[in-house]
Amino acid sequence: MQPKPPRLVLPFALGIAILAVSTASILIRFAQQDAPSITIAALRLAIATVFLAPLAIARHGPELRVLQRRELLLAAMSGTFLALHFATWISSLEYTTVASSVVLVSTGPLWVALLSPLFLGERLTRGTLVGLALAVVGGSIIAAGGACTWDGGIRCVDLGRIAERSNLWGNFLALVGAWAVSGYLILGRRLRATLSLVPYIFLVYGFAAMVLVVAALITHSLVLALPPIAYGWILLLAIVPQLIGHSTYNWALRYLPAALVAITTLGEPVGSAVLAYFMLDERPGPFVLSGAVLIMAGIYLAARSARRAEVPQP
Repeated sequence: MQPKPPRLVLPFALGIAILAVSTASILIRFAQQDAPSITIAALRLAIATVFLAPLAIARHGPELRVLQRRELLLAAMSGTFLALHFATWISSLEYTTVASSVVLVSTGPLWVALLSPLFLGERLTRGTLVGLALAVVGGSIIAAGGACTWDGGIRCVDLGRIAERSNLWGNFLALVGAWAVSGYLILGRRLRATLSLVPYIFLVYGFAAMVLVVAALITHSLVLALPPIAYGWILLLAIVPQLIGHSTYNWALRYLPAALVAITTLGEPVGSAVLAYFMLDERPGPFVLSGAVLIMAGIYLAARSARRAEVPQP
């Protein structure tokens, strides 16, 4: 484990990352008015890679030139998982609500927590498990809001109509996005142990962009004749949630267990739901609000537990 930054730096940075990533679903919704989902994903990562290229080559050229084949292979695999994550999750927003999509894609911490002991040898503390459980329950409550309503009592649709009501295909795509982001975070944790931040995200974002461009060409979904406003939304996607949000998560992977970093991403549904209320008129009901409280409590417990585990006990 690398020496950590000052005590308050990591929580502050992760808070900024949550706020930045929370804007992604809103910006995607605006961009989808003019651009196919896979084009949005490909351009988002391609622009981010172009922005990183001068810094990566000028200041980290020697580190990039001595990379071993194994490190390049892991970066390519991580980029492929990231590409799959964006392709499926961004597509899910065409079929389901922002809250449902973001909550389902944010189940990634559950899969990271289950896989980290196997692939990374990272043991989970009791507080982390409790925090994870609270966050997952909170996310499930938010998802239930897609099939239930509150009018003085809970009323849910019949089982046979749940798939129709909750846009099953969009929800499934969001869940695939959660599985993919788990692989991305686990591989990132292994690579960040030895690789600096800028070379790592330059390689991973670049590989992801190439995978998405190829996929868009194969499916005839790459559209470049977009109106300026669409490019504006995609540019914001590349800068705010990608270069600020995702890159901050990748920075934190050098200092924190992958499961803990993944759990902090569960703050995204809360931020996205708030933004969707003001910008898309998607009003959060009692399910979203109560689920958000549990998610934030889970993040707090997991973060506090991880911090205490690092301090030697007398």
